Amino acid sequence: MTADDRLDLGGFELAVDEQFEGDALDTSRWLPHYTPHWASRAATRARYEVSGGSLKLRIDADTPPWSPELDGAVRVSHLQTGQFSGSLGSPVGQHRFRTGLVVREEQPERRLWLPHFGVIEARVRGIRHPDAMVALWPIGFERDPDDCGEICVFEIFGRDLDDQGGLVGVGVKPQNDPRLRADFEQVRVEGDLTEFHDYAVEWLPDRLRFFVDGRLVKTVHQSIDYPVQLMLDVYELPSDAPRDTSRHPLVFEVAHVREYRLPAHDSNPA
Repeated sequence: MTADDRLDLGGFELAVDEQFEGDALDTSRWLPHYTPHWASRAATRARYEVSGGSLKLRIDADTPPWSPELDGAVRVSHLQTGQFSGSLGSPVGQHRFRTGLVVREEQPERRLWLPHFGVIEARVRGIRHPDAMVALWPIGFERDPDDCGEICVFEIFGRDLDDQGGLVGVGVKPQNDPRLRADFEQVRVEGDLTEFHDYAVEWLPDRLRFFVDGRLVKTVHQSIDYPVQLMLDVYELPSDAPRDTSRHPLVFEVAHVREYRLPAHDSNPA
Protein backbone atom coordinates (compact mmCIF):
# COMPACT_ATOMS: atom_id res chain seq x y z
CA MET A 1 0.00 0.00 0.00
CA THR A 2 1.39 3.42 -0.99
CA ALA A 3 1.10 6.68 0.91
CA ASP A 4 -1.55 7.79 -1.60
CA ASP A 5 -3.72 4.87 -0.48
CA ARG A 6 -3.88 6.17 3.10
CA LEU A 7 -6.01 9.00 4.48
CA ASP A 8 -3.70 11.96 5.09
CA LEU A 9 -5.17 14.71 7.29
CA GLY A 10 -2.03 16.84 7.17
CA GLY A 11 -3.56 19.45 4.87
CA PHE A 12 -6.79 19.84 6.83
CA GLU A 13 -7.92 21.60 10.00
CA LEU A 14 -10.11 19.86 12.58
CA ALA A 15 -13.31 21.91 12.63
CA VAL A 16 -15.83 19.75 14.51
CA ASP A 17 -15.05 16.87 16.84
CA GLU A 18 -18.37 15.40 17.97
CA GLN A 19 -17.48 13.00 20.78
CA PHE A 20 -21.00 12.54 22.20
CA GLU A 21 -19.84 13.46 25.68
CA GLY A 22 -22.16 13.66 28.66
CA ASP A 23 -25.70 12.32 28.61
CA ALA A 24 -27.53 14.65 26.20
CA LEU A 25 -27.52 15.18 22.46
CA ASP A 26 -26.02 18.48 21.30
CA THR A 27 -29.06 20.02 19.62
CA SER A 28 -26.94 22.89 18.31
CA ARG A 29 -25.60 20.28 15.86
CA TRP A 30 -28.23 17.56 15.56
CA LEU A 31 -31.96 17.37 14.86
CA PRO A 32 -33.41 14.06 16.09
CA HIS A 33 -35.94 13.67 13.25
CA TYR A 34 -36.00 11.98 9.85
CA THR A 35 -37.12 14.39 7.07
CA PRO A 36 -40.04 15.50 9.27
CA HIS A 37 -41.56 17.70 6.54
CA TRP A 38 -42.79 14.57 4.73
CA ALA A 39 -44.54 13.29 7.88
CA SER A 40 -44.27 15.10 11.25
CA ARG A 41 -41.84 15.70 14.06
CA ALA A 42 -43.76 13.28 16.27
CA ALA A 43 -43.76 10.46 13.71
CA THR A 44 -40.07 10.84 12.87
CA ARG A 45 -38.56 11.39 16.31
CA ALA A 46 -35.41 9.31 16.85
CA ARG A 47 -34.96 6.92 19.72
CA TYR A 48 -31.45 7.28 21.11
CA GLU A 49 -29.21 7.52 24.13
CA VAL A 50 -26.00 9.43 24.72
CA SER A 51 -23.93 7.65 27.36
CA GLY A 52 -20.47 6.28 28.05
CA GLY A 53 -18.91 8.49 25.40
CA SER A 54 -21.03 7.33 22.48
CA LEU A 55 -24.35 7.77 20.73
CA LYS A 56 -26.72 4.81 20.55
CA LEU A 57 -29.43 5.14 17.91
CA ARG A 58 -32.08 2.52 18.57
CA ILE A 59 -35.00 0.73 16.96
CA ASP A 60 -37.16 -1.01 19.56
CA ALA A 61 -39.70 -3.77 19.20
CA ASP A 62 -42.45 -1.14 19.49
CA THR A 63 -40.91 1.44 17.13
CA PRO A 64 -43.58 2.20 14.52
CA PRO A 65 -42.88 2.79 10.81
CA TRP A 66 -42.06 6.44 10.23
CA SER A 67 -44.54 6.87 7.33
CA PRO A 68 -46.57 3.78 6.36
CA GLU A 69 -48.31 5.63 3.54
CA LEU A 70 -45.08 6.79 1.89
CA ASP A 71 -42.49 4.18 2.92
CA GLY A 72 -44.34 1.06 4.02
CA ALA A 73 -42.98 -0.75 7.07
CA VAL A 74 -39.60 1.02 7.10
CA ARG A 75 -38.53 2.01 10.61
CA VAL A 76 -35.72 4.46 11.34
CA SER A 77 -33.91 6.32 14.07
CA HIS A 78 -32.12 9.25 12.52
CA LEU A 79 -30.20 12.45 13.20
CA GLN A 80 -29.60 15.23 10.69
CA THR A 81 -27.71 18.51 10.88
CA GLY A 82 -29.97 20.76 8.82
CA GLN A 83 -33.57 21.23 7.74
CA PHE A 84 -35.06 22.93 4.71
CA SER A 85 -38.57 22.54 3.29
CA GLY A 86 -41.42 24.59 1.90
CA SER A 87 -44.85 25.57 3.14
CA LEU A 88 -47.66 23.16 3.94
CA GLY A 89 -48.70 21.32 0.79
CA SER A 90 -45.56 22.35 -1.09
CA PRO A 91 -43.46 19.80 -3.03
CA VAL A 92 -40.29 21.56 -1.79
CA GLY A 93 -38.24 19.58 0.70
CA GLN A 94 -35.02 17.69 1.26
CA HIS A 95 -34.61 14.05 0.16
CA ARG A 96 -37.40 13.71 -2.41
CA PHE A 97 -37.18 9.92 -2.35
CA ARG A 98 -40.31 9.34 -4.45
CA THR A 99 -42.67 11.27 -6.69
CA GLY A 100 -45.74 13.07 -5.43
CA LEU A 101 -44.34 14.16 -2.07
CA VAL A 102 -45.80 17.24 -0.38
CA VAL A 103 -44.98 18.92 2.90
CA ARG A 104 -47.30 17.56 5.60
CA GLU A 105 -45.93 19.58 8.49
CA GLU A 106 -44.09 22.87 8.13
CA GLN A 107 -40.61 23.00 9.64
CA PRO A 108 -38.34 25.91 10.56
CA GLU A 109 -35.19 26.25 8.48
CA ARG A 110 -32.14 25.06 10.42
CA ARG A 111 -28.49 25.36 9.38
CA LEU A 112 -26.66 23.62 12.18
CA TRP A 113 -23.66 21.82 10.67
CA LEU A 114 -23.20 22.07 6.92
CA PRO A 115 -19.79 20.93 5.64
CA HIS A 116 -18.53 22.06 2.23
CA PHE A 117 -15.34 20.25 1.16
CA GLY A 118 -12.86 18.63 3.54
CA VAL A 119 -13.02 15.30 5.33
CA ILE A 120 -16.04 13.78 7.05
CA GLU A 121 -15.18 10.84 9.28
CA ALA A 122 -17.09 8.63 11.73
CA ARG A 123 -16.23 5.73 14.03
CA VAL A 124 -19.15 3.32 14.27
CA ARG A 125 -20.25 -0.26 14.81
CA GLY A 126 -22.46 -2.11 12.33
CA ILE A 127 -25.39 -4.36 13.25
CA ARG A 128 -25.44 -7.99 12.17
CA HIS A 129 -29.18 -8.43 11.72
CA PRO A 130 -30.79 -9.31 8.39
CA ASP A 131 -33.20 -6.35 8.48
CA ALA A 132 -30.81 -3.67 9.79
CA MET A 133 -28.91 -1.04 7.83
CA VAL A 134 -26.71 1.74 9.22
CA ALA A 135 -25.46 4.71 7.25
CA LEU A 136 -23.85 8.14 7.12
CA TRP A 137 -25.02 9.83 3.94
CA PRO A 138 -24.55 13.61 3.70
CA ILE A 139 -26.99 15.25 1.27
CA GLY A 140 -27.27 18.72 -0.21
CA PHE A 141 -29.08 21.28 1.92
CA GLU A 142 -31.27 21.76 -1.16
CA ARG A 143 -32.26 25.43 -1.04
CA ASP A 144 -31.72 25.07 -4.78
CA PRO A 145 -33.65 21.89 -5.70
CA ASP A 146 -30.79 20.63 -7.89
CA ASP A 147 -28.38 20.81 -4.93
CA CYS A 148 -29.52 17.46 -3.58
CA GLY A 149 -26.78 14.93 -4.32
CA GLU A 150 -25.66 12.36 -1.77
CA ILE A 151 -22.16 11.46 -0.58
CA CYS A 152 -22.48 7.98 0.92
CA VAL A 153 -19.68 7.71 3.48
CA PHE A 154 -20.89 4.23 4.42
CA GLU A 155 -23.99 2.09 4.08
CA ILE A 156 -23.85 -1.29 5.83
CA PHE A 157 -26.61 -3.88 5.59
CA GLY A 158 -26.63 -6.46 8.37
CA ARG A 159 -27.38 -9.19 5.86
CA ASP A 160 -24.04 -8.49 4.17
CA LEU A 161 -21.93 -9.21 7.27
CA ASP A 162 -20.24 -12.50 8.13
CA ASP A 163 -17.67 -13.75 10.63
CA GLN A 164 -14.72 -12.45 8.58
CA GLY A 165 -16.02 -9.10 7.32
CA GLY A 166 -18.69 -7.70 5.07
CA LEU A 167 -19.74 -5.31 2.34
CA VAL A 168 -19.68 -1.54 2.79
CA GLY A 169 -21.48 0.73 0.33
CA VAL A 170 -19.62 3.93 -0.62
CA GLY A 171 -19.84 6.51 -3.38
CA VAL A 172 -22.05 9.18 -4.91
CA LYS A 173 -25.78 9.02 -5.56
CA PRO A 174 -27.29 11.80 -7.68
CA GLN A 175 -30.71 11.66 -6.02
CA ASN A 176 -32.28 14.44 -8.16
CA ASP A 177 -29.13 16.37 -9.10
CA PRO A 178 -28.92 16.30 -12.94
CA ARG A 179 -25.22 17.21 -12.87
CA LEU A 180 -24.18 14.00 -11.11
CA ARG A 181 -23.95 10.41 -12.28
CA ALA A 182 -24.30 7.42 -10.00
CA ASP A 183 -20.93 6.05 -8.88
CA PHE A 184 -21.65 3.79 -5.94
CA GLU A 185 -20.50 0.29 -5.05
CA GLN A 186 -20.23 -2.16 -2.22
CA VAL A 187 -16.64 -2.95 -1.31
CA ARG A 188 -15.49 -5.93 0.72
CA VAL A 189 -13.92 -5.03 4.08
CA GLU A 190 -12.25 -7.65 6.24
CA GLY A 191 -12.71 -7.73 10.01
CA ASP A 192 -15.67 -7.80 12.38
CA LEU A 193 -17.78 -4.85 11.25
CA THR A 194 -19.91 -5.06 14.37
CA GLU A 195 -16.84 -3.72 16.19
CA PHE A 196 -15.73 -0.09 15.82
CA HIS A 197 -14.24 0.91 12.47
CA ASP A 198 -13.43 4.30 10.93
CA TYR A 199 -15.22 5.43 7.76
CA ALA A 200 -14.28 8.63 5.95
CA VAL A 201 -14.61 10.63 2.76
CA GLU A 202 -12.03 13.12 1.49
CA TRP A 203 -14.15 15.63 -0.41
CA LEU A 204 -12.26 17.91 -2.78
CA PRO A 205 -13.53 20.17 -5.60
CA ASP A 206 -12.57 17.64 -8.28
CA ARG A 207 -13.00 14.23 -6.63
CA LEU A 208 -14.12 12.21 -3.64
CA ARG A 209 -12.07 9.45 -2.03
CA PHE A 210 -13.56 6.96 0.42
CA PHE A 211 -11.63 5.26 3.22
CA VAL A 212 -12.19 2.47 5.75
CA ASP A 213 -9.80 2.43 8.70
CA GLY A 214 -7.63 4.93 6.83
CA ARG A 215 -7.32 2.71 3.73
CA LEU A 216 -8.54 3.93 0.34
CA VAL A 217 -11.42 1.77 -0.96
CA LYS A 218 -12.90 3.92 -3.75
CA THR A 219 -12.26 7.09 -5.78
CA VAL A 220 -15.03 9.02 -7.53
CA HIS A 221 -13.88 11.41 -10.27
CA GLN A 222 -16.63 13.96 -9.80
CA SER A 223 -17.65 16.15 -6.90
CA ILE A 224 -20.40 18.19 -5.28
CA ASP A 225 -19.97 21.95 -4.92
CA TYR A 226 -22.59 22.94 -2.37
CA PRO A 227 -23.08 22.54 1.40
CA VAL A 228 -24.34 19.22 2.71
CA GLN A 229 -26.03 18.21 5.93
CA LEU A 230 -25.12 15.01 7.70
CA MET A 231 -27.67 12.17 7.72
CA LEU A 232 -26.85 9.50 10.32
CA ASP A 233 -29.16 6.61 11.02
CA VAL A 234 -30.19 3.03 11.58
CA TYR A 235 -32.98 1.54 9.50
CA GLU A 236 -35.04 -1.57 9.95
CA LEU A 237 -36.11 -2.65 6.47
CA PRO A 238 -39.05 -4.97 5.92
CA SER A 239 -38.50 -8.45 4.54
CA ASP A 240 -40.81 -11.14 3.20
CA ALA A 241 -40.73 -12.99 6.54
CA PRO A 242 -42.88 -11.93 9.49
CA ARG A 243 -41.16 -9.33 11.68
CA ASP A 244 -39.04 -11.00 14.37
CA THR A 245 -38.35 -8.75 17.36
CA SER A 246 -36.52 -11.34 19.46
CA ARG A 247 -33.18 -9.56 18.86
CA HIS A 248 -34.42 -6.03 19.45
CA PRO A 249 -33.47 -3.36 20.20
CA LEU A 250 -31.31 -2.81 17.14
CA VAL A 251 -28.60 -0.46 18.44
CA PHE A 252 -26.30 1.55 16.19
CA GLU A 253 -23.36 2.84 18.24
CA VAL A 254 -21.38 5.89 17.11
CA ALA A 255 -18.19 6.84 18.95
CA HIS A 256 -17.55 10.11 17.12
CA VAL A 257 -18.21 12.15 13.98
CA ARG A 258 -15.59 14.64 12.78
CA GLU A 259 -15.24 17.29 10.12
CA TYR A 260 -11.85 18.45 8.86
CA ARG A 261 -11.89 21.56 6.69
CA LEU A 262 -9.63 22.88 4.02
CA PRO A 263 -7.76 25.88 5.47
CA ALA A 264 -9.81 29.12 5.54
CA HIS A 265 -12.91 27.37 4.15
CA ASP A 266 -16.24 28.34 5.70
CA SER A 267 -18.58 25.34 6.06
CA ASN A 268 -21.71 27.39 6.75
CA PRO A 269 -22.03 30.02 4.05
CA ALA A 270 -24.94 32.42 4.29
